[in-house]
Amino acid sequence: MHPHKDWSLTQWLDYQQRVHPNAIELGLERVRTVAERMELLPLKAPVVTVAGTNGKGSSVAMLEAILAGAYRIGTYTSPHLLRYNERIRLSGEPVDDDTLIAAFNRIENARGDIPLTFFEYGTLAALSIFSAQHLDLIVLEVGLGGRLDAANIVDADIALVTAVDVDHAQWLGNDREAIGREKAGIFRPQQKAVVSDPNPPKSVLEHAEELGVHLKRLGADFSYRTHGTGWDYHGAATLKHLPRPALRGDFQLQNAAGVLAVLEQLPAYFYLPRRLIERGLTQVRNPGRLEHREVKGQSWWVDVAHNPQAMAEVVAYLAPQRPLQVILGMMADKAIADTLRVLAPLAAVWDLAPLPGERALSPQALGQQLVQLGVPDSAIHFHDSMAAAVAAAQQRTLPVLVTGSFITAGEALQQIEHG
Repeated sequence: MHPHKDWSLTQWLDYQQRVHPNAIELGLERVRTVAERMELLPLKAPVVTVAGTNGKGSSVAMLEAILAGAYRIGTYTSPHLLRYNERIRLSGEPVDDDTLIAAFNRIENARGDIPLTFFEYGTLAALSIFSAQHLDLIVLEVGLGGRLDAANIVDADIALVTAVDVDHAQWLGNDREAIGREKAGIFRPQQKAVVSDPNPPKSVLEHAEELGVHLKRLGADFSYRTHGTGWDYHGAATLKHLPRPALRGDFQLQNAAGVLAVLEQLPAYFYLPRRLIERGLTQVRNPGRLEHREVKGQSWWVDVAHNPQAMAEVVAYLAPQRPLQVILGMMADKAIADTLRVLAPLAAVWDLAPLPGERALSPQALGQQLVQLGVPDSAIHFHDSMAAAVAAAQQRTLPVLVTGSFITAGEALQQIEHG
């Protein structure tokens, strides 16, 4: 099948999932070759690349919220929750379908017989769209790992590594040291980097030293302190009595401190008065991160957490709300048992929903894991769709947590809003 000039965005996205035989194929050679044919590199604006297991999406959202108040910012993130367009934004606004389709046509004309993955199409589309704009800064969020992620064909002027935990083990390694080494792959010799993980793997620090990176570390080169409803940042400058980020959870202050450290590394022509920082922190949004909805008098929480570290933060924040009913769907390549062990004390009722795709874990397999953790059979309910799981939860009065993956969160939000 070859693309047609009148294809819709949905048809393009469906096509892209069939071009490459594998959903995930790490490596830079193919995507770099196509980028060179399209004359996309180097990019015309400074680049901040963000990698990490947890916190990178929230950090990108804060960077965007602060800077978009005064500058033209191109932002690339993944995955999306509700619409593909969310992945590529110009000053905080998702690009429209026609812009994406035009970019996909340019990619298709350039790639020849080179097979690209779904993610590689998206990365090239973002770079193509950004190249056509007069931007002040580009922010790229790594999709998987760092070293071999498609976004890493771009040389970052500033690299940010957020919290590192075990995730995507079959591609990145089975421990924090191996995974940290992959994340540190976004560093460039003699360039600037920030690490907002308070206890980073040694591999991250060693790689930075090998490359002569100008590294700023949380706890060593910058820090933060909370007090009352505010917090203080201490880095190259000291900012006292800042408002807390609009994103929920104390762990967001760790991300916010990393973001301010990145802002301090920007070229001198960036002017960032306190009012821009305060406005960005108070107005930032990152859907699917402890997102709260009231639905017909029932409290709903939606979070994309899918590894033990992220789930621990969700449980800590929602502990005063327990017991909750949990709508859960997960991918099979996650640390399932460890993640469920963290989540289990929060839940009184489990509604298990199927997810699309080969990587998805079946509700039955999830149920078996819960039983092995001591959850009684009577508390576990199996559903054949997300719509059924949401409907079941709405029949009860307990507050609801939807979690386990981006897909789980996105499908549930669609049901809550439109179902």
